[in-house]
Amino acid sequence: MNLQSLPMMMTWSRVVLIPVFLICYYAPIEDARFWGALAFMIAAITDWFDGYLARKMGSSSKLGAFLDPVADKLIVAAALIVVAAEYNDNLWVIISAVVIMMREVAISALREWMAENNARDVVAVSNLGKVKTASQLAALTWLLYGGELWGVDWGQLGFPMLYFAAALTLITWVQYTKAALPQIIASTKTPQD
Repeated sequence: MNLQSLPMMMTWSRVVLIPVFLICYYAPIEDARFWGALAFMIAAITDWFDGYLARKMGSSSKLGAFLDPVADKLIVAAALIVVAAEYNDNLWVIISAVVIMMREVAISALREWMAENNARDVVAVSNLGKVKTASQLAALTWLLYGGELWGVDWGQLGFPMLYFAAALTLITWVQYTKAALPQIIASTKTPQD
């Protein structure tokens, strides 16, 4: 195995882990939710390491830069759907899941559009965006597991963390949109304006 290809392999592993996570979660086995949450957590960990390794090893590529957020959105969307279905009696969980999914799609589209207009840096991931992602991944892992481990009820911790992630989702959605607004407005003007 070529070490230069490790970051790309980690990105693809996130896509591969989607069916693994779903099969584990819904399998008629003991501790299925634990195994599903573990598969999701492994995918979440690769999210943190693939970009770091790509930069550190000098193996960043346009394909990797494109696929990394796609893989992230796919695994998060799968987990959000499972969590919304699992906790369908909790309106705030459903609202949080919808808000997070809407923002992820909207900002991904915005970033792609900005990249086509040579302004990708305007909507580069902020530190608050990184906190949002970390809280989102933690909340989803805890809610997927939903049980008690080491004397901690992870499911109960997952609810406030998901609401926190949803609040950060809204804040970063506004921040990125506001940052891109001058470019958006400039693109809507006709030459005679």
